[in-house]
Amino acid sequence: MKYAWIFFLILTWGCTSVSADKPNIVMILSDDQAWSDYSFMGHKHIKTPHLDKLATEGVLFRRAYVPTGLCRPSLMTLATGQYVSVHGVTGNDPFGDSKNPNNPDLKASLISKIDKFDTLPELLGEQGYLSHQSGKWWEGNYKRGGFTHGMTRGYPQKGGRHGDDGLKIGREGIQPVADFVDMAIEKDKPFFVWYAPFMPHTPHTPPKRLLKKYLAKGLPKPVASYYAMCEWFDETCGDVVKMLEDKKVRDNTIIVYVCDNGWTQNPTKPNKYALRSKQTAYENGVRTPIFFSWPAKYKQQDRPELFSSIDIFPTLLAAAGARIPKNLPGLNLNEHMIKGSKIDRDHIFGESFAHDILDINDPEKTLLFRWCIKGKWKLLLTYDGTVSRYKTTHPRNEKRPQLFDLSADPGETENLAKDNPEVVAELVKKINNWYPVKTRKVITEFK
Repeated sequence: MKYAWIFFLILTWGCTSVSADKPNIVMILSDDQAWSDYSFMGHKHIKTPHLDKLATEGVLFRRAYVPTGLCRPSLMTLATGQYVSVHGVTGNDPFGDSKNPNNPDLKASLISKIDKFDTLPELLGEQGYLSHQSGKWWEGNYKRGGFTHGMTRGYPQKGGRHGDDGLKIGREGIQPVADFVDMAIEKDKPFFVWYAPFMPHTPHTPPKRLLKKYLAKGLPKPVASYYAMCEWFDETCGDVVKMLEDKKVRDNTIIVYVCDNGWTQNPTKPNKYALRSKQTAYENGVRTPIFFSWPAKYKQQDRPELFSSIDIFPTLLAAAGARIPKNLPGLNLNEHMIKGSKIDRDHIFGESFAHDILDINDPEKTLLFRWCIKGKWKLLLTYDGTVSRYKTTHPRNEKRPQLFDLSADPGETENLAKDNPEVVAELVKKINNWYPVKTRKVITEFK
């Protein structure tokens, strides 16, 4: 009996340290940044030394994408692991003519869609994780998304849109995140941090020292301001990493990086993006580098495979030993990154909808793009969805389908659909099997 009691004490003592066998997780989310706008991706002006170090020492996917090129739908995918057409938050705001007979408060009705899904912080919470939201967050109060701690008050609070108080993070330092990490360490709990600063998003108001640096390169001021914002954002990422190192938790912390959607700076208009970037399915709207850094488990890898941000949800849950909901569309790639094994997938999908939601119960009314990438080929199918207030400026300046050879034409300048009907047919079949559209008309004619 005496030895049995000692054995029991050893077992219970080992179970009290929840954080010992669970990795901490820090998700770094950039906001409105093109896939090429990092020095580790080869940009000739922008300097991002802190992200460079994380990317080149971790598992880097250079050919990575978000399924949609707009922030709120993209962030909702990260929180739920579902495509936009499934989670239903297809745009940033309900349009003025939108209706929901069951709930006239359209903003509240849209936010309620998150209640249908197990969220990442909720599932991590089942494993004892404490979680903190900072920066961009659209789905009401941070508690609505399952976070135990956070900064965003959310709708219907005054000013409660897309992050409110949380948008101070990064631009005004990272102290709220540091305080949360201190608390989690003191409680001996594993932690999850959603670090989504409003950067390099407009307003482009970088420190004068950084703006001066880029102006000295002879760049137009709108471009220099945006480039300086990218470097300022990188500096805040360095602050986060240093904080983790100083608290001696870096080795067992997974840092995952992704940008919510792309951005190409308009060279003549401050704080404005150029066409074929944000809100579109072109490369500068949906492509982003994605990387994972976990010193304790992941070796350095520069991986050639296609990666989708929809894979982040199951991958992090697996790394944490958490429950993974059934029928998720993304892949759990945790073991692939630990072992360095090949990922058995050769294509990914995406979809785009208008900024404003015409009918929050019928996503297809504002459907603009469905797309697929397989190997070197990228096919875009365009739909006649209502574009609401962006109707006159939306870059649907070419009839669809559009087929691009990304290996030879990463700028997507030459539509090869006419000359490759068999490729178009193959990718159309894949798209239809993935997301069959019921009510919208695909634009098929050419000009």
